[in-house]
Amino acid sequence: MNRWRAVLPALSLGCLVACATVPASAPTALKSSPVPPPSQERVLRESWLKERHGLLLDMMRRHGVAMWVVVNEEFHDDPLTAWVAPPLPYAGNRDVFVFVDAGDAGLQKVALTGYATEAVARFFEAPPVERKQTEALADLDARYHPRTIALAMDGRRGVTRSLTHDTYKWLVEALGPTAEARFMSAAPLIEEYLDTRLPGEFAPYRDLVVLTESLVKRALSNEVVVPGKTTVGDVRRWLYDALFEARVGTWFQPDLRVQRQGMKDGFSRGFLAVADEAVVIQRGDLLHVDFGVSALGLSTDWQKMAYVLKDGETDAPEGLKRALENTRTLQDALMLRASRPGRSSADVYDATMAEMNERGIEAKVYSHPLGAQGHALGASIDFRAASRSEAPRLLRKGSYLAVELNTVTPVPEWGGQKVAVMQEDPAYLTDEGWRFFVPRQDAFYLIH
Repeated sequence: MNRWRAVLPALSLGCLVACATVPASAPTALKSSPVPPPSQERVLRESWLKERHGLLLDMMRRHGVAMWVVVNEEFHDDPLTAWVAPPLPYAGNRDVFVFVDAGDAGLQKVALTGYATEAVARFFEAPPVERKQTEALADLDARYHPRTIALAMDGRRGVTRSLTHDTYKWLVEALGPTAEARFMSAAPLIEEYLDTRLPGEFAPYRDLVVLTESLVKRALSNEVVVPGKTTVGDVRRWLYDALFEARVGTWFQPDLRVQRQGMKDGFSRGFLAVADEAVVIQRGDLLHVDFGVSALGLSTDWQKMAYVLKDGETDAPEGLKRALENTRTLQDALMLRASRPGRSSADVYDATMAEMNERGIEAKVYSHPLGAQGHALGASIDFRAASRSEAPRLLRKGSYLAVELNTVTPVPEWGGQKVAVMQEDPAYLTDEGWRFFVPRQDAFYLIH
């Protein structure tokens, strides 16, 4: 966590904090952040980019790609740009990054940008900016005669279908009418490129997971929650402020769910519904938070649960603890017994659910890859993916996964009311199955 010893500055928003109506205290300043200062972050991410470029030629050949073109548009960044080029602001009308399989000459990388930058020139050949991009692109096509030209189109996910209609037409005009017949979807290449984790990413990513856990533990504690007074919205706003303090972002708003004895069925489309911000947290409530951070081009995803003790209680009721144990059993089935590198995600899902059916546990699995995005590309172990007609994905050693799932269990102390225990933990795949970056939740967080 303290690798860079980057001390955060004190907040200058004293009046805003003092005037806020949130009953919980604002986050106290962190002594350090797992994210280095911007200058050091750039050096780190560029070192990863150099290593990632070194893997690209073999990937292109595996997927039959002779030329890969990524186009970034002004104030409409392509989600691939920060992964194929230095993570800088790009403000040209169109910035074009071209990768060519030049045979024995290896991978040729050319950047056609509106502005010359030293950082880009370290990674790409850069023709003079005075030259028209369309002419330079046509010359590349004439020089290398690529049999296929891969573009971010026809994919099932946003990052694999990010090419705009106007840019498509611009490419056809630049490359000529015969080039369109060589266009192909870059989706399989993009998936492997973004789902391949680098050894150097591991420790910084683990630090981000540790930070995620730390913030959630604080949010689901008496530091933030005063039973009978604190609202769901208060906790959400605290988490937003904590993100600012930690110098990280997020890729989705923090969501909270509340279950309490006697409440009506709060399920929607098979999932427990997110609580309204006005809901006041009470003694006896079972709380759930869904939260993730984004930094260094990587994202985490995290779900944990807390119990608000009633007067006289020192622990959660036994029925709730047994419900958590059911979810731990589901985690073990998926992570340790069913998953191995090279296995089909569909087979892993089927094996996991077969074990749950045998044990009589009502379970749902909706795990997804993590990394470049929070909902990243790769093999999902998911009840929705299992029902689709697309080809199953094979688990790739070293990939990161959000092990996201839940079980639903009747709780005797709540009159047999069913309670959902949801968990989500970042994990990485080894030869022996998935391993958590930090230990999983073995007991509910307790709020006094």
